[in-house]
Amino acid sequence: MTEIVLIAKGVYRNMAIVAAEFFDLPWLTKERIREIVEVEGLEHCTEALKKNRGLLMVSAHFGNWELQAIAFSLLFQPLLFLYRPLDNLFLERLVTSVRSSTGNIPLAKKKAMRQMLRTLNANGIVGLMIDQNWSWQEGVFVDFFGRPACTSHGFARLALHTEAPVIPGFMVRLESGKYRMVIGKPVELVNTGERAKDVLINTQNFTRIVEEMIRKYPDQWFWVHQRWKTQPYEAE
Repeated sequence: MTEIVLIAKGVYRNMAIVAAEFFDLPWLTKERIREIVEVEGLEHCTEALKKNRGLLMVSAHFGNWELQAIAFSLLFQPLLFLYRPLDNLFLERLVTSVRSSTGNIPLAKKKAMRQMLRTLNANGIVGLMIDQNWSWQEGVFVDFFGRPACTSHGFARLALHTEAPVIPGFMVRLESGKYRMVIGKPVELVNTGERAKDVLINTQNFTRIVEEMIRKYPDQWFWVHQRWKTQPYEAE
């Protein structure tokens, strides 16, 4: 069996596990979380918040990303995170109730900048998954697995504007069925004063961190998303 087939089977298995575990999330407590999740690097968040500029957490649809947000809120503090609303109103309300059950604040991406700035000004935490495709009007093209991928430029712009520390975070599923929440060190921002160039470089750096994690655990990323849907010729 080829490596690609094995990865593909792992991807669908991971998606099934995320779905199966989703509706158990509201019943998790700090004690139960500690039984199934080990944490690495949470001290980076503590140190970052001492700057009193808030914290930007960059992540991806990786491992169990839904559990990651819940675990983070219980073991550290709730955060505000961006998401795309579902088309089905019933499912939208149901999913949002689960995601906000431990204090997190789901924020639809449309016209979200003001609320994100308020959160950072209050030394809060804003999370964003940067591994989805964006329209060319809302993103920049960066290299992702050797192909140009249109990626939101909003995260880099927000980081440059606020100077809030940027920290990567991922929830890795272990062979035992338990999890490890990996919190990385702050990402050093490139800020030369040339805004367009800085946005591109920093977005590429954030994307590279996501790619490195996927290379370690390729079957735990949401490969079924049309990540490379927007093409450079559209912008041209």
